Amino acid sequence: MEKTINGEVLNIPEHVAVIMDGNGRWAKKRLMPRTYGHSVGAKAIEAACENCDEIGIKYLTVYAFSTENWKRSVEEVSTIMNIFRKYLVDSIERSNRNNMRVRIIGKREGLPEDIVKKIEDLEKATAGNTGLQFTVAINYGGRDELVRAAKNIAKDYKDGIITEADITEDLMSRYLDTREITDPDLLIRTSGELRTSNFLPWQIAYSEFYFTDCMWPDFDMNELVKAVRYYTGRDRRYGGVK
Repeated sequence: MEKTINGEVLNIPEHVAVIMDGNGRWAKKRLMPRTYGHSVGAKAIEAACENCDEIGIKYLTVYAFSTENWKRSVEEVSTIMNIFRKYLVDSIERSNRNNMRVRIIGKREGLPEDIVKKIEDLEKATAGNTGLQFTVAINYGGRDELVRAAKNIAKDYKDGIITEADITEDLMSRYLDTREITDPDLLIRTSGELRTSNFLPWQIAYSEFYFTDCMWPDFDMNELVKAVRYYTGRDRRYGGVK
């Protein structure tokens, strides 16, 4: 979809995925604790949802907490979990007001029970919304997702639900956490790091990658437009020749 933004015709990606990096470093530069950066970063997520919806992006998926993030300090993990608790509750009213559907992907085993309940409540409350389709990856790891999918496929094969001939790329996609949404067209990573960090390895096979030095708390509409401008200039061939 093309859209004119500030007099410039841009090709708007349908699905944008974001590795939100740099909260801790952003706070450190301001002589504040890392936990403060996560709080400000949570506000940036709200702004990103509004900005994506405004310019016509249909799907937004963000990497909020990886399976590896449990290795961080007890204080930092505790702060992040408390931010999740507040966000999950506050999101119900805000999402319904903005017609936004929210999905949470990742392994729910290992998360505090009250957070799992809040996830279920949020997903149920926003299931009928047809605006921005917002997905948050919590306790998510791409390799873990693929292992869980493989185990479920093996179980269904053993139970006679599927046959060997049924196992295709399309079937594999239907066993992933993201089975209800499209694959990302554009992957954005903030803070200058140049890696995907175990985020959506299956789904980003043909995504365009955009890396920026901007820290996540500073990622605003101007930065989003820069990423979309980069995407507009890409020649997407999906392995073919034009």
